[in-house]
Amino acid sequence: VIGGYLADRYLGARKAVSAGGVFIVAGHLLIAGFEGRVGEQGLYLNGFYFGLASIVVGTGFLKANVSVLVGQLYARDDIRRDSAFSIFYMGINTGAWLGPIFIGILGETVGWSYGFGAAGIGMLLGLAVFVLFRKALHGAGPPPSAQRLAAPAFAGLSREALIYLGAIGATGVSWWLIRSQDTVGLLLIVFSVLTVGYIVYRSVWTLPPVDRDRIFAALFLVALSPLFWALFEQTGSSLNVFTDERVDRVIFGWEVPASVFLSVNSAFIILLAPVFAWGWNWLARRRLEPSVPLKFGLGLVLVGLGFLVLVAGAAGGGALTPAVFIVLLYLFHAMAELCFSPIGLSSMTRLPIASMTGLMMGTWFLATAAGNFIAALIAQATGGAGA
Repeated sequence: VIGGYLADRYLGARKAVSAGGVFIVAGHLLIAGFEGRVGEQGLYLNGFYFGLASIVVGTGFLKANVSVLVGQLYARDDIRRDSAFSIFYMGINTGAWLGPIFIGILGETVGWSYGFGAAGIGMLLGLAVFVLFRKALHGAGPPPSAQRLAAPAFAGLSREALIYLGAIGATGVSWWLIRSQDTVGLLLIVFSVLTVGYIVYRSVWTLPPVDRDRIFAALFLVALSPLFWALFEQTGSSLNVFTDERVDRVIFGWEVPASVFLSVNSAFIILLAPVFAWGWNWLARRRLEPSVPLKFGLGLVLVGLGFLVLVAGAAGGGALTPAVFIVLLYLFHAMAELCFSPIGLSSMTRLPIASMTGLMMGTWFLATAAGNFIAALIAQATGGAGA
């Protein structure tokens, strides 16, 4: 949320993404450099936490604003917008699928410092591509006022320099939060209330009725997000435990590790995203494309159907559930995700006014975080928290 706000007000999405990339690279290299031997604490553990904190700050700058950049490449009424975000989402899941495979192999065979170092180098290469090919963005994501950003604001330092110094300081706050998990839930609630309150206040008192109603429509979509992700994110907890303990994972004589099934969803996303992108475009050209609320509703129905498929497989009477049912669950969940997440990202760049796009995108990810937190509570209640 803060990264989106700073981009809207001062940096612009392009500079925010670059800054986020730098912090993420630094975080991975810190973790790689502070790998200690088993049982060592102190410097090594704190270095590890500071690396994670740097990644947290970098993600705050990058995650919301890179989606804003995609949205700025298309006009508000461009029928290709949802399709573009489906392709963008395919790219995200390609990394989510390949990353654990390559980094995991390096970590388990050579050493985890090499795995984290490789992740940092990969991010550095991505940052280099982003900077070198910035002309492909066609000017999207500039600062609202380059002169104001560069002008001295305090102690002879520009606003841009102060923001970056503040971000370095924010790594200390993130370090404390990482070590204080018990307070995260409370802070999430408080920050969510303050964020939504600020958005409502600004919408009611500063925006004309048309723009205000668009913001309220975006907030309605945001409100649905925790429900979806609370169900969907059982993947890494209760569903993973179920796969490990209750699914017949033997295929052609080889017992497939339960963790391998976690990559099935990303594989389906990669395969289906082009199909969904083509489908939304095909329907839009014929004026048959479903509305955004209908797509969201379809996503919620599909995620529920995935669980029903698994229930049907588990009720078959055997000691173990056939693996095909967990694969089918991930198929339904992948289709649900493609109806929900890229459409939500697209809507957060289409509905708000330009000066609130980053803030609303950050709020979308805040709601996603709330969904993940609720998912953890569900996993604890169902005995799947140990995954």
